[in-house]
Amino acid sequence: MKIFLDSASLTEIREALSWGAIDGVTTNPSLVAKEKKDFFPLLKEICEAVHGPVSMETISRDAPGMIQEGRVFSQLHSGIVVKCPLTKEGLKATRQLSSEHIRVNVTLCFSPSQALLAAKAGAHYISPFVGRLDDLSSDGMQLIRDIKTIYSNYPFSTQILVASIRHPLHVVEAARLGADVATMPFSVLEALIKHPLTDAGLERFLKDWEKLPLEIKRIQTPNRAAGVS
Repeated sequence: MKIFLDSASLTEIREALSWGAIDGVTTNPSLVAKEKKDFFPLLKEICEAVHGPVSMETISRDAPGMIQEGRVFSQLHSGIVVKCPLTKEGLKATRQLSSEHIRVNVTLCFSPSQALLAAKAGAHYISPFVGRLDDLSSDGMQLIRDIKTIYSNYPFSTQILVASIRHPLHVVEAARLGADVATMPFSVLEALIKHPLTDAGLERFLKDWEKLPLEIKRIQTPNRAAGVS
């Protein structure tokens, strides 16, 4: 499963890239607004840093506006994926943009029927929002199961991109179900690394090392340790 970072912060993106942890980025107008930077230069800088898919959301409500924005986004960098909402107008835009070989991430998906229509419209990614369903006492991960089952019945190429991830268990369950991508905020990505037993084990190893005599602890190259000059 690929991991995307849901962020427009170059600091977060570069830190995650340094771990070898992410394969792409998803953004939206809210995330971009937090950065208080010029929009297109920021988006291009993110694309050049990531060397992978970068989803950016359209802000128009009508299909012609989304199509125009999508064309502009796609010309900015080859890594751009255009995000369109799962509305009638969004599906119209998805169909047109995909016919022009512009990748579309259909976002704000909350039902299997919506995911089916997005795939038929030619979506490159479908983004089901599992956390927001959980907030309403629904089982967000059940939506992933249903979409996975439906897509496996037919020759759709649309990839399942699990979004609105709130905690590490969402990520683990997405991977268990065979989702293609999970996108998450930096805080969740960090939480995937942490485990109290890892911290306790490392602390114990270091304490044991400190008990050794200094001459044993001295780190040498293999040749010097063997007495070879």
